[in-house]
Amino acid sequence: MSTTTAAASPRRGRGGRERVLAAAARLFATQGINATGMEQVAEEAPVSKRTLYAHFRTKNDLVIAHLQSLVTSGATLESVLTREDIPPRERILKLFDPSPATAPTADAEAEADTGPVRGCPFIDAAVEFPDPDSAVHSYAREQKLRMVELIAALLAELGCREPVALAEQLAILADGAASRAMVLCDADYGRHARAAAEVLLGQALPGTD
Repeated sequence: MSTTTAAASPRRGRGGRERVLAAAARLFATQGINATGMEQVAEEAPVSKRTLYAHFRTKNDLVIAHLQSLVTSGATLESVLTREDIPPRERILKLFDPSPATAPTADAEAEADTGPVRGCPFIDAAVEFPDPDSAVHSYAREQKLRMVELIAALLAELGCREPVALAEQLAILADGAASRAMVLCDADYGRHARAAAEVLLGQALPGTD
């Protein structure tokens, strides 16, 4: 009798889609999206190519699903903006703390201490898919516009008279800090942008001078 069973084979059973997304997150983070082939993702998952393409018909489908999974899991720069357990002003300032986006893998906490610093996954994806009309670039753009909307809503709640203009300035600071943190491999680089953000907030919000 064969000793191979469904339980013993990692390619069988449920959870194939989740394994593919976890494998894609690891590979995209370590070697980039365009450098990662679908066959490599299937091998890393591990799943059969048939299973992979049953869940994701194209590479674009997989990339967008990967980005969507980061959003739903809170592993993005913007995720702190929806944290209702944190006061509005502090949510904005936490954009400049080391974020989950610096290590978007299943072992994020361990890698945050020992692995390379990651930038914003939406900016990374837009760079790798430079055509502004491509599905991946369009999704990345939607998320960066949503970031401004979330910041503006918090600023309006705090009494800012021109929340959208200030939200754009703060978003530029946050995105720039995340990008420089990645290039310089300095997880705490956001402290410089946070200092600038505190000045902007102090000038724009009533009673914070």
